[in-house]
Amino acid sequence: MHNTSDLPLVSVVVTTKNEEINITNCLKSIRLQTYSNIEVIVVDNGSTDNTKTLASELADIVVDMGPERSKQRNYGICELASGVYAMFVDADMILTPNLVAECFGNFSHGNSVALHVGEEVLGGGLLARVRRFERSFYSGTCIDGVRFFNRKLFCQIGGFDESLPPGPEDWDLDKRFKRIGKIGLVQNGDFSKEWGLTYLIEENGVRVNHGFVGFYHNESKQTIRQYLQKKTYYSPSINDYVEKWGHKDPDIMRQLGLVYRYFTVFVENGKWRKLVQRPLLAILMIGLRMAVGIAFVMSKARNNQHQIH
Repeated sequence: MHNTSDLPLVSVVVTTKNEEINITNCLKSIRLQTYSNIEVIVVDNGSTDNTKTLASELADIVVDMGPERSKQRNYGICELASGVYAMFVDADMILTPNLVAECFGNFSHGNSVALHVGEEVLGGGLLARVRRFERSFYSGTCIDGVRFFNRKLFCQIGGFDESLPPGPEDWDLDKRFKRIGKIGLVQNGDFSKEWGLTYLIEENGVRVNHGFVGFYHNESKQTIRQYLQKKTYYSPSINDYVEKWGHKDPDIMRQLGLVYRYFTVFVENGKWRKLVQRPLLAILMIGLRMAVGIAFVMSKARNNQHQIH
């Protein structure tokens, strides 16, 4: 379905598993990109709902692959894609209409080997508001993860490490790109035209900002319990990531250290001003971080006990 164009082809790979609620909006947002030369690949992991049927209406390629998202992404990007550049997307993400164009522009005029992309969490409830505020502090830091890159370079460095359990594979990929060069950040731009998904974003609690470039992450119906369960689900895999790079690795010390995760990341580079401007959200955000930390420690203790027995 991609258009013939003088612009280099960009492959967008979407990984899915039972995402019939989200997949159509995700793929629509890709098809509404202002960039004119895109191929869309959906790599499904054995969905039992209508995900693949819905995906086939908008994607160029729909295939099955598993068992986890690292394998799905690697297969889509290195085995199926044809683009000069590639981007991987989760099915519950909605791309702003100029995202691919801004990523390409950054690559054309910058010296980055990969790009982080800004993200806003959708939802009108208190949890979503707090998470949206928290996520705004992470863009471009070691807590973020690359999304857009030269496809062949991604494959040359081995793509996602499939030996790592799900969880820190994004951080691991970041570290391997950092060995090669600089990782840039795309989060600002402008689109003035009407956008067919504006209604969806605003129905889910966020006023569309035409200066924002990135992903709207549609987790609007997530409860605090589901959020903490999701965080603790990935906790066992952290040990494998730390073992791979060493506990004294500078990035790991920031990603998992109390000082950076609970203080520095929120105040560095002038970000402390946001805390002053939104004190209630700041207090609730720290409370949420503490809840995640407690849940993480308890989950780790349970896993260690199971290993002993």
